Amino acid sequence: MILIADSGSTKTDWAAVENGELVCRTQTKGMNPFFQTEEEMTEELQKTLLPALPQLPVENVFFYGAGCTPEKCPVVANTLEKALNVTGKAEVYSDMLGAARGLCGRNEGIVCIMGTGSNSCLYDGEKFTANVSPLGFILGDEGSGAVLGKLLVGDLLKNQLGEELKEKFLLQFGLTPADIIDKVYRKPFPNRFLASLSPFIAENLHHPGIRSLVKGSFLAFLRRNVMQYQNYQMQKVHFIGSIAYYYKAILTEAVQECGLHMGNIMKAPMEGLIEYHKI
Repeated sequence: MILIADSGSTKTDWAAVENGELVCRTQTKGMNPFFQTEEEMTEELQKTLLPALPQLPVENVFFYGAGCTPEKCPVVANTLEKALNVTGKAEVYSDMLGAARGLCGRNEGIVCIMGTGSNSCLYDGEKFTANVSPLGFILGDEGSGAVLGKLLVGDLLKNQLGEELKEKFLLQFGLTPADIIDKVYRKPFPNRFLASLSPFIAENLHHPGIRSLVKGSFLAFLRRNVMQYQNYQMQKVHFIGSIAYYYKAILTEAVQECGLHMGNIMKAPMEGLIEYHKI
């Protein structure tokens, strides 16, 4: 049996595959080596993952995760091999490579992540050949949930979207302008707070100002990231993540407006990763 994992800081999706067939899917807490120790990851694997798996030996593990930099990959691989008694080996890769393999398989293309943050790369079917630094939600991350939230509260608090929408927003979230300032400038993880406002944006896409805000951010993402890659006009552009998935209609408009070729749009990479590792 092989295990495939798609891991973020919040949750990890697992798939167990035997002889090319899916036998089990389950979920555990996120495993990010920047925020968790080996002991914490081991405890989660043994207490939550192992009891949910079929009673079959684990031959190999393919783990794609946030925070899995070249320096951290060996730590995660060692943890997986010990905790799961892996008979072969654990291979650990970045979430960006997981997105690329899930979206493109072994074909080349431009791969984009659009969730809480955003990122992109040029993929040759095996590895990345170029990457424009995302720079985070203050300097970059165009088109991400955090940036859409940042643009939303900025426009609302500066009275660019009308008093009615502003009052509706403050009432729906039980916030005051002072609360928002506190959450963005003083509390931890302001990007998560800002990204959590995405449902309000989705509910109010009929408002011209909201729609313009979303499309403008998507256009900025494409122009500042995708259109920097060599021969971008010749490549299909693929997207993964909750923002790309739930705003696919406006994203498709932006892609067409930039003269790009739309590829796949997926909420998460697991289905594609299962297919990739069947071969």
